[in-house]
Amino acid sequence: MNKLLIAFLLLPSLAWAGPEINIGALHDYFEGDKSTLLKRVRNGGDTTAFVKVSVSELIYDTGGAPREVPMDGLPADQRALVASPARLIVPAGGLQSVRLLYRGERERERYFRLRFIPVLPEAGDGFAVSEAEAEQYEKALKAGVNILAGYGSLAFVKPNASRYDTQVQQHSGRFVVANQGNATIVLDHFSDCDLSGKSCETATVHHLLPGTERAFEKRSGRTYRFNLLESKASRTYEFNG
Repeated sequence: MNKLLIAFLLLPSLAWAGPEINIGALHDYFEGDKSTLLKRVRNGGDTTAFVKVSVSELIYDTGGAPREVPMDGLPADQRALVASPARLIVPAGGLQSVRLLYRGERERERYFRLRFIPVLPEAGDGFAVSEAEAEQYEKALKAGVNILAGYGSLAFVKPNASRYDTQVQQHSGRFVVANQGNATIVLDHFSDCDLSGKSCETATVHHLLPGTERAFEKRSGRTYRFNLLESKASRTYEFNG
């Protein structure tokens, strides 16, 4: 029997709460000279996690609406981004690593959605468990509180010749950030606070794809601050309403 499955079955049934995976950052970036990236999947739950990793490419139309194109099931030479392994067995309190390999063209920026989905294993689905082991796992999980929550992340693959040209302009009642380069920029730790800095909205992160812009309202008595990230370069902006 699979050793991880044995460890799972030995846990007290009343303690079972299901696997609880954590994939770390929800945004990953392949810089122009980078083709590989290591992503760690942790399991903070009380039971072993059997996790499937799926990859889809996001293709944006002229109106900015994305369309997903699944990579799973395509021939190896047609998958621009590969996650290896695509099946993970993550023990309770442990972690496993997924290697992301990009091997597509780099003339323009490309975008991929990765999904990390805990599943009930089945014989022959790539987890190397027998039908009997899969049935035992399912029965044991059902005896406790079953929580199978998956997570998704986005991967940005930047062009070989990444070029940054960000324009930040202030107007009456608003300010506008325009990305005129060919790679995504990030407005990190975007904060909206009163002038004392004690009453703030929850800080957010905004991504601006190449050729896009975003306008932000300036309200009287409020101050707005963010870090503009262009690859490894960073500068801070602050505006008062």
